[in-house]
Amino acid sequence: MSVKKVLATMRKADQDYGLIEDGDYIGVGVSGGKDSVLLLYLLYLYQFLAKNTFAKRFKIIGIHIDLGFGEEDFSIIDDFFKDYPIEIHRSKSYIADILERHKKKERIECSLCSTLKKGAVIKEAKSLGCNKVAFGHHADDAIETLFLNMIYGGKLATFDPKMFLTDSKITFIRPFIYAFEKDIKRAIKDLDVPTIKSGCPNDGFTKRQDIKEMLHTIYHTYPQAKENFLLSLHNEKMINLWHKEMKE
Repeated sequence: MSVKKVLATMRKADQDYGLIEDGDYIGVGVSGGKDSVLLLYLLYLYQFLAKNTFAKRFKIIGIHIDLGFGEEDFSIIDDFFKDYPIEIHRSKSYIADILERHKKKERIECSLCSTLKKGAVIKEAKSLGCNKVAFGHHADDAIETLFLNMIYGGKLATFDPKMFLTDSKITFIRPFIYAFEKDIKRAIKDLDVPTIKSGCPNDGFTKRQDIKEMLHTIYHTYPQAKENFLLSLHNEKMINLWHKEMKE
């Protein structure tokens, strides 16, 4: 049931934002965590739905970047996908070394790590002939990003479901934008899909983790808040912010 639920959110996101088009070749960033591994598998299933329902065909390829943190053995992911016609392209990087040399207050910079990982996946995707890149960012990630931007940046903003990267000349999509993490976890369990733990030394000790815990407290008190926070991100008719008068 959870698998169908997440697939339904993918279909809605695709319809709402035009994420996937006929003829696309999509490079899927696969770290080995639950979000990225499930995204690769469900995009494989979505190929059949898109072909039969929307008459659009697309191809996918998994792209794994070894960051150099000493991650767990990725072979369990390879073994799982060997039973399916899904290729996973793997590439080594020096991202961990770069992050180590650019620490601030003895801590790795999460924003720099995110930028480097994204850039590495895009570079590999372009070399493989992909015209799009997909990451497994989900609804909870979007809500957390909204709060991070409000608290630390003084702005109402989160990431986009789809954006064209002018420098890289490639389109970046997030098919899980409407899927909640709890449903992704259930789908992973139902499918018995293997995952590996991140080797990042900051894992679990970030500002995002603090926001996640704060939101958990809010959801416990106000259960309806989660759905409403997500709705607020795309409820364009109900945006009402202050507008300063322009003076000459």
